Amino acid sequence: MISVVGLGPGDLSALTMGTVEILKTSKNIFLRTIKHPTVKYLEDEKINFKTYDNVYDKSQSFDDVYVSIAEDLIKQQKILGDIVYAVPGHPLVAEKSVSILLRLCTDKNIDIKILPAVSFIDAIMEALKIDPINGVKIIDAFDIKNQIMDKRSGLIITQVYNKLIASEVKLTLLEYYKDNTEIYFVRAAGIKGLESIRKMELYELDRQEDIDYLTSIYIPKCLDNTTDFYDLLGIIETLRGENGCPWDREQTHESIKRCLIEESYEVLEALGKNNEDMVVEELGDVLLQVVFHAQIGKEEGYYNINDIIKAISNKMIKRHPHVFGNENTSENTSEIVIDNWEKNKMKEQKLQSYTDALNHVPKNLPALMRAEKVQKKAAKFGLDFEKIEDSMYKVSEKINEVKDVYKGINREKILEEVGNLAFRVVNVARFLDIDPENALNYTIDKFIKRFEFMELKAKAMNTNLDEMSLKDMDILWNEVKSL
Repeated sequence: MISVVGLGPGDLSALTMGTVEILKTSKNIFLRTIKHPTVKYLEDEKINFKTYDNVYDKSQSFDDVYVSIAEDLIKQQKILGDIVYAVPGHPLVAEKSVSILLRLCTDKNIDIKILPAVSFIDAIMEALKIDPINGVKIIDAFDIKNQIMDKRSGLIITQVYNKLIASEVKLTLLEYYKDNTEIYFVRAAGIKGLESIRKMELYELDRQEDIDYLTSIYIPKCLDNTTDFYDLLGIIETLRGENGCPWDREQTHESIKRCLIEESYEVLEALGKNNEDMVVEELGDVLLQVVFHAQIGKEEGYYNINDIIKAISNKMIKRHPHVFGNENTSENTSEIVIDNWEKNKMKEQKLQSYTDALNHVPKNLPALMRAEKVQKKAAKFGLDFEKIEDSMYKVSEKINEVKDVYKGINREKILEEVGNLAFRVVNVARFLDIDPENALNYTIDKFIKRFEFMELKAKAMNTNLDEMSLKDMDILWNEVKSL
């Protein structure tokens, strides 16, 4: 039998009679750590015990410490029979070594008994007059990077052992909370003569001189803190609600679908300008469109934002077996990853042929972008020129074919040959690893700048462009071109 007892938050008055009795009557007692105020009481009572403090020095991480302790306790039980394992606080509250021990005991069919105790969480809630019914989330400081913050409930962060950990905790919290968020610094909660509780602003956390293994922090529920994703969902739901905005309530998937395209292009423009504030704003506009469509889907009963998040998460995991699966990743390159991505994509979308893959490229894409994607897919299937000179020759060939038909009356044939020419130009851009959309937009911007120069030059000559001959405009054009 392994009996697990809790030493409470640190004050003797918090020790249960059951714990005191078992500690006084047992021979084989193991403590996770000697760093606990109650240990002095055990020493005064001449209670013999061993501790696992030496394991902390030998292990690479706290996870290793807890596993080592649990495994050794199993060994000790086999050798000694009945043993007692004592931990700070309550055995089942923020005590990972106990959760590991419970699992091992189940696997090895070893009897284990947990004695109830007062936890340091109880002491914190008592000291701060917190009612847990209003919502309290408890996080281990060592695991904070894997946790999701929520301003909608109180937050207790335990095991803020030292200034370094306090600094890491602060930096993580600042990604979500405002730097002047009021928090409570709690040290030695429930221990008479040692307890220290004081209110401060978040940015001051790692500046405290008395941070040690008895330190926790508490962040009260605060709905007015930094706006998060759930606020956005609530805003859109309100706008679409009975007392919301008439315009927003009238919108459908069909009426706003073009907005998603327009907002996406505005993101591209912001990225091209390297304007961070503009990028943030425009990405927000794109996110708004996603949430708007999700809200409409929710109202219609077909899907909601969680379905969308679940779908893309599952897709990312399936498309990255080299990261989330059991594939050998040692020989992976970007080219191999992309090739596997396309193969997995064809399986998921149940594409039966290479032609299906080409047809799957969205028809609503801008024509240059769609042409490039279709060409890239065809090239993967083996249909491609061996060298760029062959592709450039095709451009010349298509120019001649345009010349052959442009004076005719067959508009369909002219359309076909002009399309062929544009398609071949995209192929040259692909060979040169040039984005045809970017290239054409670059040229358009350059044209507009030259046009502006010509117009300003014409005004300086007391005339307008529409009053000038083509020959005179050509002179101006060559002048700006030389600049």
